[in-house]
Amino acid sequence: MDRLECMRVFSMVAEHGGFASAAKSSGMNPATVTRAVASLEQSVGAKLLVRTTRSVKLTEAGLRYLQDCRRILTEIAEADAQAAGSFSAPAGTLTITAPTLFGRLYVLPIILEFLDLYPGISIRTVFVDRVTSLIDEGIDVAVRIAHLPDSGLNAIRVGYVRRVVCGAPAYFMKHGVPQTPGELRQHRLIARSGIFGTLEWSFGKDSQIRVPVSSRFLCNTNEASIDAVAAGWGISRFLSYQVAHDIQSGKLQRVLVDFEEEPVPIHIIHAEGRTASARMRAFVDFAAKRLRSNEHIRK
Repeated sequence: MDRLECMRVFSMVAEHGGFASAAKSSGMNPATVTRAVASLEQSVGAKLLVRTTRSVKLTEAGLRYLQDCRRILTEIAEADAQAAGSFSAPAGTLTITAPTLFGRLYVLPIILEFLDLYPGISIRTVFVDRVTSLIDEGIDVAVRIAHLPDSGLNAIRVGYVRRVVCGAPAYFMKHGVPQTPGELRQHRLIARSGIFGTLEWSFGKDSQIRVPVSSRFLCNTNEASIDAVAAGWGISRFLSYQVAHDIQSGKLQRVLVDFEEEPVPIHIIHAEGRTASARMRAFVDFAAKRLRSNEHIRK
């Protein structure tokens, strides 16, 4: 097996997280897959994968090498396509991740429109409420709602969201409207449990106003929290995009607007920079234009 084929096999093992699953996906013999990775490690002179009884993980050298492998294999595929005259029509598979609710409300419509424009492209979505690793999980493009740390990733800012406190008009008619963050202690609060949950809400441009959240009701999903607030049981806090349509329709009412924190940026990120594949460039450009035109995520 030549060096390029060994690189392809190594990339498949990393993407599938194991030799057996990579072999099954490619139709190769497991022993052939193992020999290909071993041959590549010998040629490189470094351990690329750590094998345990339960999983296969990339070493630090393997993580860097995987990025190079993907870039090289992409460039070869695009060179072949260009020589065959098909470079103008992006093709292949993209894996795209976004927060669950944002993905469903804002990214999914973009994906469906993009698929209609490019019949040669297939897309796999990973809509989850956790930070994914582009390299470890084989993700091409990610939508992140956060202040991003410095990294080697390419980031394109496409909008902003705010943390907003809201409730149903019927609730405020019965219990009154809080005028300051401190008055929230006198209200029924619906808190979010789970990885992004917090029992303290912060307010103000510098986030220095902090309000402990004592709640009889913890929800583990945004959808359940929104339904509970809309039903008039209490008040909760969301990212503005999550309740934008409900606020616009009058179903929910936004309060404490003057005490909101600075907006949180939304980015599209990817790892390949100028060597990004044609399908990735096409999607990133298309999605950035669509998201920037969305009135619900403008600053």
